[in-house]
Amino acid sequence: MTGKTIKIGIVGGTGYTGVELLRLLAQHPAAELRVITSRKEAGMAVAEMFPNLRGKVALKFSEPSAGALTACDVVFFATPNGVAMEQARPLCDGGARVIDISADFRIKDVALWEKWYGMKHACPELIAEAVYGLPEVHRDRIRNARLVANPGCYPTSVQLGFLPLIEAGIVDLDHLIADAKSGVSGAGRKAEVPTLLAEASDNFKAYGVAGHRHLPEITQGLAQAAGKPVKLVFVPHLAPMIRGIHATLYARLTAETDVQALYEARYAKEAFVDVMPAGSHPDTRSVRGANCCRIAVHRPQGGDIVVVLSVIDNLVKGAAGQAVQNMNIMFGLPDATGLEQVALLP
Repeated sequence: MTGKTIKIGIVGGTGYTGVELLRLLAQHPAAELRVITSRKEAGMAVAEMFPNLRGKVALKFSEPSAGALTACDVVFFATPNGVAMEQARPLCDGGARVIDISADFRIKDVALWEKWYGMKHACPELIAEAVYGLPEVHRDRIRNARLVANPGCYPTSVQLGFLPLIEAGIVDLDHLIADAKSGVSGAGRKAEVPTLLAEASDNFKAYGVAGHRHLPEITQGLAQAAGKPVKLVFVPHLAPMIRGIHATLYARLTAETDVQALYEARYAKEAFVDVMPAGSHPDTRSVRGANCCRIAVHRPQGGDIVVVLSVIDNLVKGAAGQAVQNMNIMFGLPDATGLEQVALLP
């Protein structure tokens, strides 16, 4: 596909993930935006809703049309959970490739998915075929996939942080801890009291301690890397910022290892994982707007506890940027095509 134009459709382009996807694809040298759907906003110019796209995206939102979407090479679903599973089958059968940025196809155990997401799955037969879109693990399978399940934001930061330790088999798999903080854009572009400025600003709180729906997605990936089940305590927090995830991960070493060298070797060829020098403390603003996961690894006081710091932009490497990275892999382009934006500072 290298050198050719990729015809693109987007279902649900009105949320934060949707506008981030549009921002990235508008700058992508091989992308041709064909269709952006929204039942509610059909007929409205995209740039009217999102002025940052003036002069970059000329399309109007349109009613969903299976014919128009099937004519695309790839269709992104930037929709609430439960939408892609209703529409993916005819698109795949019609020749379009699908990248689902929602959670509909991430968890292989259908009953487990239904438990955590509170609805019956409408297309369980596609779950086995769907490829989990974490490029640093599944790149070879992503290349030929018809359907890619783009990972969640927390699962991306936590899995990339833990994977080198787990793949090497050098940590206690029964006592993993992930303490993660996210900006409010992770809750989506909808009106809810907890994300109002007066509620979220100057405030910091944990939530979902008893169980968060990203937990089974994370443990599925870590167990696959380990070759056996893992036990993870995952505690998410809402931080008073718009973008970003900071995951602080804890694991107990079971074998003496140079963990810095381990991480540097594991991610040496990955364009979007930056293993920082020993002793570093990455911050969320260092990845704001960039498709990058920055990682630092520590052993406090030289003990047997490894502390991994993993930061991403939840809307980019945690959502839209990773989706574009997956598209690049599916169509034979270098991972970094259209994704070399430098993070925004201050």
